[in-house]
Amino acid sequence: MQQDRSERRNTWAAGATLLIAIVLTAPPPVFAQEQEPPQETYDGLALMPDRAVAVAYVDPDADFSVYDKIMILDCYVAFKKDWEKDRSRSSASRIRISSSDMEKIKADVAELFREVFTEKLGGDGGYKIVEAAGDDVLLVRPAIIDLDITAPDTMPAGRSRTYTSSAGAATIYIELYDSVTGDILARATDRKAARNVGGYMSYTNRVTNRAEARRMLGSWAELLRDRLDEFHGK
Repeated sequence: MQQDRSERRNTWAAGATLLIAIVLTAPPPVFAQEQEPPQETYDGLALMPDRAVAVAYVDPDADFSVYDKIMILDCYVAFKKDWEKDRSRSSASRIRISSSDMEKIKADVAELFREVFTEKLGGDGGYKIVEAAGDDVLLVRPAIIDLDITAPDTMPAGRSRTYTSSAGAATIYIELYDSVTGDILARATDRKAARNVGGYMSYTNRVTNRAEARRMLGSWAELLRDRLDEFHGK
């Protein structure tokens, strides 16, 4: 019995460390700062006790060390509310945004998410990225929400130049599942903004936007990879 309790504590610590890896130190975006999130979710996940990180929940019984393969679902992407209207009437950008522009951006972000997470999690002796469920497969269900691109590059080349101090921001929402049973193991969310280097304005285009998006996604993927490596003694 004492051994079972010790194993449960070790499992909780491992799960907690994994969730710390997924989230950063930004304030929880899904709760007002004065409102405390519930200690337990409807599906049995427990709130991380460390309030220095964003909102994160974990299954106290989850053992992440059994997973050495990863299956990544397509990333759902949603813009910040009224983003299209704000960008279209912005005196700084005066960019006309069409529905096809928005769909193209969402598809590009989803594709970039898969590209970056596959590269970071699977490269350099990492974890095999698979397309089918298995007993040793961790299922990653991602979403990018509240996507706010300051100056989307939808103009023909040479038409105009847009200068901004930041490429934008986004909120990542990730759920981790056992790929066979479908049991949810963890849920976390975090908002991250693009770099504002020295506070200076810089020329923003699709190349710089993509570079900042890759950097932001890469930082999340690297944190998850580091903790998975720890669990497997790498």
